Amino acid sequence: MESTAEEQLIGPLLLARGTIDRSSSLRADERWLEQAWSDPATRVLVIDDGHTLVQRVGDEVRAVLYASTDAPPGPRYLLGVEDGVAYFAVAAPLPGVPKGEVNGRVSFAMKLGDAPEGRPVAAGLRQVGGLLGDRDAGLLVYAVALEAWHATHEYCPRCGTRTDVQAGGHIRVCPRDASQHFPRVDPAVIMLIRDPEDRCLLARGPQWPKGRMSILAGFVEPGESLEHAVVREVAEEVGISVVSPRYLGSQPWPFPRSLMLGFFAEATSTALTPDAEEIAEAHWFSREELTAALQSGELRLPPPVSIARRLIETWYGGELSGDW
Repeated sequence: MESTAEEQLIGPLLLARGTIDRSSSLRADERWLEQAWSDPATRVLVIDDGHTLVQRVGDEVRAVLYASTDAPPGPRYLLGVEDGVAYFAVAAPLPGVPKGEVNGRVSFAMKLGDAPEGRPVAAGLRQVGGLLGDRDAGLLVYAVALEAWHATHEYCPRCGTRTDVQAGGHIRVCPRDASQHFPRVDPAVIMLIRDPEDRCLLARGPQWPKGRMSILAGFVEPGESLEHAVVREVAEEVGISVVSPRYLGSQPWPFPRSLMLGFFAEATSTALTPDAEEIAEAHWFSREELTAALQSGELRLPPPVSIARRLIETWYGGELSGDW
């Protein structure tokens, strides 16, 4: 089946890229893992609270990758293999980064712009995910997701015993009851709603500053299909009914472990009654109204790295300026 113009426009999703083979069949091979770690060609991404080191190389931004002999000690996770080279992540403090700088509020763009070419700079996925190439973006998304899961799942949920990391960081096993625990992913639907006049619905959460708006989203509940989740979430958040939810694409959002599943849906009613606990305000925008609000600075959209931005631009028919 040929893809529609809308489906072509939504891609590529900047956090849904990646080139390496995840090599799941090798995770349980302890001998291979040790040999791969000892291989001089192996490369290691160091991850610290969702941050890694990047550097400017010419016009490119690249992740800093270490030989295993140069990587700091810490839990290590197999990310995969590409062209015979194994890639690991190590959860450890970033080399050469002063304590407290990783979570500092200094502008990443300023730090990167001021840094000499080749000098490492600490960055998070939101800051650098859209600047890295396909391989490095895929490695960083993967490493951030694994680190976040391990940080919150150290103990067996059955008996409370500290679990052991196995399978290259992809399983935690309880030494007491032998139960196995796997990295968790929480599916969430995110949907651009259009009304009969082809206006787009944007909303602001109570925790967001005035002017910051996005499309609606919510987690899928147990025993629920994605399409039902779209209909339910829209009704709960803004009190309107929608039909014909149509899937357009997905993107990992490891903050800490979501998978965002993007939809378009059609509104059958337009009178908005926002749920005050979840939505501070919600409005319909024509393309002309959205353009004017962005140009005036009245409105700011999610960053290009998000699937929300891609869905809005898909509806709009082209790129938009301004973000959070």
